[in-house]
Amino acid sequence: MDTKLLELLVCPVTKGPLDFDRETQELLSRSARLAYPVRKGIPILLENEARALSDEEIEKLAALRPPI
Repeated sequence: MDTKLLELLVCPVTKGPLDFDRETQELLSRSARLAYPVRKGIPILLENEARALSDEEIEKLAALRPPI
């Protein structure tokens, strides 16, 4: 995922920042507790396409990047 593009994208639910998980090919919204898929390099920023993040995934994300 291009870092410039990632800087421009925000969560469509909360308008908060997103983190990219290369392993799962998802954009993660800590504030909405959602993971948006990236398919063939295209972010799918639709709430009904997102999956809920578990408590463990939220904790892991917080450890990688402290809240703003």
